[in-house]
Formats: sequence, structure tokens, C-alpha cells
Amino acid sequence: MPLLFTAIGVILLLILIMGFKLNTFVSLVIVSFVVALLLGVPPENIVSSIESGLGGTLGHIGLIFGLGAMLGRLIADAGGSHRIAMTLINKFGKKKIQWAVVFASFIVGITLFYEVAFVLLIPIIFTIAKELNISIIKLGLPMSATLLATHSFLPPHPGATAVAAEYGANIGTVLIVGILIAIPTVVIAGIWYPRIAEKLMPGTFNRNRKIESIGEQLHFELEETPGFSISVFTAIFPVILMTIGAAVDMIQKTVGFADNGLIIFIHFIGNASTAIVISLLLAIYTMGIARKIPIKSMMNSCSSAINALGMLLLIIGGGGAFKQVLIEGGVGVYIAKLFEGSSISPILLAWTVAALLRIALGSGTVATLSTAGLVIPILSQTPDVNLVLVTLATGAGSCMASHVNDAAFWMVKEYMGMSMKETFATYSVISTITSIVGLGFIMILDLFI
Repeated sequence: MPLLFTAIGVILLLILIMGFKLNTFVSLVIVSFVVALLLGVPPENIVSSIESGLGGTLGHIGLIFGLGAMLGRLIADAGGSHRIAMTLINKFGKKKIQWAVVFASFIVGITLFYEVAFVLLIPIIFTIAKELNISIIKLGLPMSATLLATHSFLPPHPGATAVAAEYGANIGTVLIVGILIAIPTVVIAGIWYPRIAEKLMPGTFNRNRKIESIGEQLHFELEETPGFSISVFTAIFPVILMTIGAAVDMIQKTVGFADNGLIIFIHFIGNASTAIVISLLLAIYTMGIARKIPIKSMMNSCSSAINALGMLLLIIGGGGAFKQVLIEGGVGVYIAKLFEGSSISPILLAWTVAALLRIALGSGTVATLSTAGLVIPILSQTPDVNLVLVTLATGAGSCMASHVNDAAFWMVKEYMGMSMKETFATYSVISTITSIVGLGFIMILDLFI
């Protein structure tokens, strides 16, 4: 019944948005109330559950999302995004620009959370699409697929890191093997599938769209823009800070040395929120003060970035409210009971449980961490299983079938100006391919290592 009620909630949401054309945020809140009642959440707890889900989601990404949007807008309004875009176009050419996007997204995505990397890259992707006069979807989908794979498979992302520790897998080995799996998976899900989808749905990929979440983009002559090196350095500065923090954290866990003042400082600046704040201050200097642009003008750019994000933030928060209702309604517990006493391969079990939890609950991180508790007892019964592959299988399952209870689904939809139907046919399928193909490569590796 919990899975049936979840399905009813998803169908009702689609009817409200696509059939009655109701505002997406309002629809998510209504459905959250209805599903909570169906799942038996006490009426006096429903409002607090919705509030905690909305607040928890925005509390996790609100600061990063808001400051990341400001950082992206400062770089864009100063012409830095234009310089990066034109350099990539000239270097790779129009025919290979998707590969350039995948390469850049992979580098950025190894360290940055999905939401942070998405917000930082989208202005550059939009600028490239505008210069080439192509739909942002042609470049946005490869970017999204790459970020999804790196977020799901690779440490230091929270799900992969935490579950590797729970299973007792070596984090460094998880990172190396994860990269080997992520690269071909991204090629299939992020390059090949969008090309197939474009042939099946040419209208979706050929329309240039007005995207309110990005806001109005300025036009620049190339000689008016900042240099390529300083533009890239400013854009990836959060990546640099978080990479240093993640590297020190991994070394500390491996070697086991104690904290000291330097280590604490590195952890502090390597935190996602701190890194974005520092990077925003850097952008104010490199993109503004150093180029004699008034502070007032830069603050106007920051304000416009936040103004464009208002409804998107509410929609993402609404998705978080729906997710929280499902968790408190016992959907995850119900799925756990389905697999009690299971004797299937730990790799397949980890993937299956994570995939079901992901579909039901929406959060890849929640699915990953919840799966660990179910799989660990089985690992003790199968000592010869490869813990690295079990970790990666859990990550692969955690990106299965992104849909309306996943914040990333709404980010992709709103930032790329797609309809619900188009988002299901593109990003939901891409996430499913990433999950299944990732599992396939894991099973192949299991034959040899």
C-alpha cells in the first residue's frame, strides 16, 4: 500500500500540473498533504513534516544555491562566461562542443555537489548555446548526466563517501574504480542517448527557449571580456577549495593524523558553503573591482540572480516536502521489510534496494544511506564480496529514475525551459540509463576483480 499511495501521489501531481495547469509549487504542497493522509501520518504532524521537508531541502542548498547563482551571474554579466564559451567553441568546434561540456562538467562535478556545479555551469552552457544558436537542451542534458554520475559514484560526494565508510571500502579505490565506471556511463547516457532522443523528439531539441531562471543575458564583444584564464580560475575556484578540503580529509582518514589549526582551517574553507562565499568575494574583485566596474552594478547583478530564482527555490523546496512526507509515512521502512532475509548477490541487492528507495523517496543520498543499513548484515555472510563494487552499486541504484520527488528533476526542467513530458522523456530516462548502465559495468568488473 505505501508504494501504491506513492504512485497515486505522483499521478495526482501530474494531473494538477499538466491537466489543470496549476502552479508547480502549489501542486507539490497539495499532493504532500494528500499523500501524508493516505500514508497514515497523524494530521497534527503533517504540517510540521511538510515544513521540515521544505526547510531541510532549502536549508541544505539554499545558501549554496543563492550564492552560486550570484557567482554565476557576476561571471556572466562581466563577460567571463562569454569568454569561456567562445574559447571552448573555438577549441572544440560546434560538432564536438558536447564533448567539451562533458569534460568540463566531469572536472567540476568530481568535487562539487550536483546543485552547486549545476548553478555554476548553467550560465556558461546557456552562453555557448546562444552563440551557436542551438537549444540549451543539447548541452544541458550532457552536463546533467555527467554531474549525476559524478555525484552518485564518486567520493567526496556525501552518499558515496558515507556508504564506503559504512561498508568498510577503501575510499581511494572507490574513487578510481568509480571514475572508470562513470566515464563510459556518461558517454552512453549523456552523449549517445540525447542524440537518439533528438531524432525521436526533434521539436524538443530545436526550440530556443526563454528561461526565466537564468534571467536576461548581456551581449559582449570578445575584446570587452575578461581573460580566459582569470574567468576559468574564478569559475572553478570553489572546485579548487573543495578539492583541497576533500583531499586532506581523505588523507587524514587514511593516515589517521590528528586535527591541528591548519587542518581545521582547510576543512573550513573546503566546506561547500564557505567555498562559495569566498569564491563570490573573489568574483567581486576579479570580475568587478579589478575591471573598474562599480560595486552597485555588481550588486544589481546579484539581486537579479536571486530574483530569477524565487519560484525555482520554492519548487525545489516543495519537492523536498513531498520527499519528507514519503519518509515519515514509512515508505522506506516498507521497502526495507521487502528485502529482509534476502539471499541474492550483495551487489544486486544494494542496487535494487537503492533504486527502489530512490524512486520512492526522491533523494539519492537518503537512498544510499538507507541501503547501507540493509546490506551490511548480508556482507557479513559473504566475506568474499568486493566492497568497492557494492559501494558503487549502491551509488548506481541511487540515481535511478529521477522524477517529481527529486530536486534535480525540477532544476533541469526549470533551467532548461522544458515541460513535464519533455523532462520525463529526457532527464528521467538519462538517470535510469545512468543507473542501469552503471550496474552493468559494475557486474562486468565483478567478473575480473
